[in-house]
Amino acid sequence: MSAVLCLNAGSSSIKFSIYRYSNEPSILVTGAVSGLTADQQYLTFTSYNSGEVLESIKNEKIESPDHDSAFRIFMEHVDSKTGDKRVVSFDDIYVVCHRIVHGGANARPMLITEEVYHELDVLSDLAPLHNQHALDIVHSCIARLKNAKNVAFFDSSFHMTIPRHIYTYPIDLDVQKRHQIRKYGFHGLSYAFIARETSNYLNVESSNLNIIALHLGSGASACAILGGKSVNTSMGLTPLEGLPGATRSGSVDPSLIFHYHTDSSRMSTTLSKDMHLTVAEDILNKKAGWQSITGTTDFGLITKRALEEKDELAKLAFDMFVDRVSMYVGQYWVALKGSPAALVFAGGIGEKGKELRTAVLEKVSCLGFTLDEELNTKATTSSDVIVDVSKKDAKLKTLVIHTDEQLQMAKEVIALQL
Repeated sequence: MSAVLCLNAGSSSIKFSIYRYSNEPSILVTGAVSGLTADQQYLTFTSYNSGEVLESIKNEKIESPDHDSAFRIFMEHVDSKTGDKRVVSFDDIYVVCHRIVHGGANARPMLITEEVYHELDVLSDLAPLHNQHALDIVHSCIARLKNAKNVAFFDSSFHMTIPRHIYTYPIDLDVQKRHQIRKYGFHGLSYAFIARETSNYLNVESSNLNIIALHLGSGASACAILGGKSVNTSMGLTPLEGLPGATRSGSVDPSLIFHYHTDSSRMSTTLSKDMHLTVAEDILNKKAGWQSITGTTDFGLITKRALEEKDELAKLAFDMFVDRVSMYVGQYWVALKGSPAALVFAGGIGEKGKELRTAVLEKVSCLGFTLDEELNTKATTSSDVIVDVSKKDAKLKTLVIHTDEQLQMAKEVIALQL
């Protein structure tokens, strides 16, 4: 048997999936290690036999200080199984798929060679919360799975169809060309999965699919999909642009950062000289977002505090996020010329946050989107890939999709026939 290992390294977690290598990949193992930036780490692990759960572990406490050790623990757990519980061997791994957030202008997956690895390492500065972690795992796979091919899948690839007048920034064109500065966009694997599943669900050709998609999690973005292709997205040169996140500021006035460490209301080069670029990046990427307002990165907890406990700062963060999300829905409704077939919620917050969906739909109902509150509540715990939460006979659909970036990679790599 040949198998596909798909790895999805985030800033504080890593997800693993192993599929049988076939035209329709079937799941063999799923797992995750979370809490890599916290005091305690947790392992979740499920193995399957013909679609039936064989073994399931949820949030087992482990010691894993970094992504490399998390990968090692996962491998040891898979390899320790014997008899009927051993569904796959690492000798079966034919290809390893790596989700790489920033791929520059690369529009397609790439077989990872030494040259490609170096190219991706250079891009790490543009996605500091993700790219380096993913490359650390690539290095581990090359060392530990010597017979497997390693393929990079880029979150930015899906957005290479964005028109020039949208991906170009209003700054010196020579500087942009020299430093490859442009809007790239991210969450592309998720949006590719969303587009494929929505096309099938609505029974329309992908070339006729017009939707507004929202991938809302600790990192959040929006995407306008016209004719099955991305024509605009909220993230830009880096994942920092656009919507606020757990620790990211999202789009802010660029001059804000120069006022960060001064008590003066007047700007000068003297007052801002100590604000080094790396410090500014660190503040906006890791010390901003809703954590900077509420003290927590847990948006579920923020929602509870805002709506049930009437916490003023939690309500501020909740309302701020709803406002920014709604703004992009309106902007992309115009980008699609008022003809989207659906508004799609995905990502951890998008899938689980029924209160957020309610608040956003209240804001954008003037565009024709509707929400059935009973279906909206059921969607939070549904195991279905797609749940329609719009009102009966609604012309514009409101959908919740349980996105699966690992499955998207598995399907794409099998189609490549390496």
